[in-house]
Amino acid sequence: MRYLRPAALLAASLVLLLATGGTGVSTVATAPVAAAVPRIRAVTLPDRVGPPRFHDTWSGSAFDACTAPPLDTLRAWRGASPYGAVGIYTSGSQRGCAQPRLTAEWVRQARAMGWRFLPVHVGLQAPCADPGRKPRRIDPAKAAQQGRDEAGEAVRALGPLGLGAGSPVYLDIEAYPTRDPVCGQAVVEFTLGWTQALHSAGYRSGFYSSLDSGIADLAAAARAGSSPMPDALWYARWDDHADTAGSGSLDPDLWSLHQRVHQYHGNVEETYAGATLTVDRNQVDGPTAS
Repeated sequence: MRYLRPAALLAASLVLLLATGGTGVSTVATAPVAAAVPRIRAVTLPDRVGPPRFHDTWSGSAFDACTAPPLDTLRAWRGASPYGAVGIYTSGSQRGCAQPRLTAEWVRQARAMGWRFLPVHVGLQAPCADPGRKPRRIDPAKAAQQGRDEAGEAVRALGPLGLGAGSPVYLDIEAYPTRDPVCGQAVVEFTLGWTQALHSAGYRSGFYSSLDSGIADLAAAARAGSSPMPDALWYARWDDHADTAGSGSLDPDLWSLHQRVHQYHGNVEETYAGATLTVDRNQVDGPTAS
């Protein structure tokens, strides 16, 4: 504490007595503390149709690769690998790889081998995401409508591949920084519009993202009462735990009715029956297309 001269000490004492009304307790009015503004606010869109009644869930190991694998590789892996489902990038303007093999005939033959599918759509990304690899991003002022538009694009791609109504399609939102609440809110509203339009078209809505960004914001939206929420979450947490328990970050009462996929390891090279692929590993307890 800084030393005060006697005169200054007397003056300071008088000021304190005046401020406390002689009681030692301050009587100066203080401004009320503003309530914390939630990072994600509730938004509700009409969802008169709701998710389709057809609900095809599956549990087991799955992989996803940047491009649809050769049918010979799928044939080799079907008997030798632990996998029973494959993630396929069916649509979206920002897919990372070309899909020269992904046709209705490819789907038909893979289905005949017993494979199940996790269709993925890669379109607009979070407004605050790094634009280096995927430059096209969500406009916060138009997020819900843009989500509906992307859902329409996804549906138009699924039908010709032979993936009919009732199938899920997972919206791929890559990891993004969570400092900006406007960014997170835009991702939520985009996903609500995506889900609304998919339900109207008779498809199930899925959502893929990092557990620490997109999944965290969707969970906050669910807690706030936003709707319609996706029918399934595919969360990325590369912890090498082949489970769907939420990795300690996803509350057990959210998306808990066979509604989860966990991407638990990425970019690993695997070889079965002489056929090699670079894949991400996933554990599924949720909707697939068959």
